[in-house]
Amino acid sequence: MAGLQPVRGTRDILPEERRAHRHIEETGRIVAERFGYEEISTPIFEFSDVFRRTLGDTSDIVTKEMYSFTDKGGDEITLRPEGTAGVARMLIAGGLAQNLPLKYFYQGPMFRYERPQKGRFRQFHQIGVELLGVSEPEGDVEIIALGAALLEAIGVAGDTTLELNTLGNSASRAAYREILVSFLSDHRADLSEDSQSRLERNPLRILDSKNEGDRRIVADAPDFSDSLDAESVEFFAAVKQGLEALGIGYSLNSRLVRGLDYYCHTAFEFTTQALGAQGTVLAGGRYDGLVGQMGGPETPGVGWAAGIERLALLAGETPMAPRPIAVIPVSRELSGQATVIAHDLRRGGFVVELAFRGNMSKRLKRANRLNARAAVILGPDEVARGAATIRDLDSGDQSEAALGSLSEHLAAYR
Repeated sequence: MAGLQPVRGTRDILPEERRAHRHIEETGRIVAERFGYEEISTPIFEFSDVFRRTLGDTSDIVTKEMYSFTDKGGDEITLRPEGTAGVARMLIAGGLAQNLPLKYFYQGPMFRYERPQKGRFRQFHQIGVELLGVSEPEGDVEIIALGAALLEAIGVAGDTTLELNTLGNSASRAAYREILVSFLSDHRADLSEDSQSRLERNPLRILDSKNEGDRRIVADAPDFSDSLDAESVEFFAAVKQGLEALGIGYSLNSRLVRGLDYYCHTAFEFTTQALGAQGTVLAGGRYDGLVGQMGGPETPGVGWAAGIERLALLAGETPMAPRPIAVIPVSRELSGQATVIAHDLRRGGFVVELAFRGNMSKRLKRANRLNARAAVILGPDEVARGAATIRDLDSGDQSEAALGSLSEHLAAYR
């Protein structure tokens, strides 16, 4: 029955994969807190205008990928396709600009209607950080360093490359846009349909086109660096020097762009060759014009987001589940006492698995299947004298312990 299947592009996340995702989330939280970033959550859906204003009416996300609907009150609502717009809206709606600078970390599901493929789903999950109120290049360095620290903490830094570019300030961007449009106009007939429509509205996005014909044309396009003014050159030099001082290597990529006008100066991506076509695992940049474009006070900002699914794929090995202690009564009559013992051990901080049915042999098999570290076996003779048998399930060694001191005897298996 089709209605009982997950919607295309979504899937159920079972315990092993969920552990991998939680490892990424918790590692991200720990690393972000080390840099002074506090965790926040914004709503999963917003008024559609929040994303139209920030992502632009001509972007692929708005024109092709947003999950939008009209709710029962007649409001146009969109499931969030990314996290930054909601954070900027929160800054404005909450009157938080008076508390700048602000350093935020977030994680959660995002939604885009696009072709599902390896590491990319229609409901996917991201972690991200935003630094608001810092206009200095040191802010860009810190944000990139945080991303590098996360990748190192989850063990994938060696599989990634930091690609870096500058989009310059607004004056440099305008100068380059004019030169680029002039160059691309001479090749208009050979551009893809999407790129032809972007030529007037959003020409920088053509530099990032995945169409092979567009790429051949763009390969000969003028370089952005030739249009940078002194301020832009100085800002980018400070970012590069800051990264070099921290020992963070990078590769310059002049075709790395952000198509929207509120982006400026630093753009960066950590990419990998290990995931096939989906090479970007963490990406970000500076967006000094975003909050002002949304109607708030002019507020500099820089941040990044990373796909949890992709990071988990890249990390490979799933963290092991904690190995439980199995509590096994040898008869049905001892089940009540087994429940009490299991409850007391859990309150003491142990992970405990209590088998609900079956003879002792079946319960031991289940304990082994769950990779239990030890078993507390309750037999009538032992219980009568206030004791239980503790079996090491790795070595098979057994010892007896008083019921009142089980926690002490099991401490080695915690």
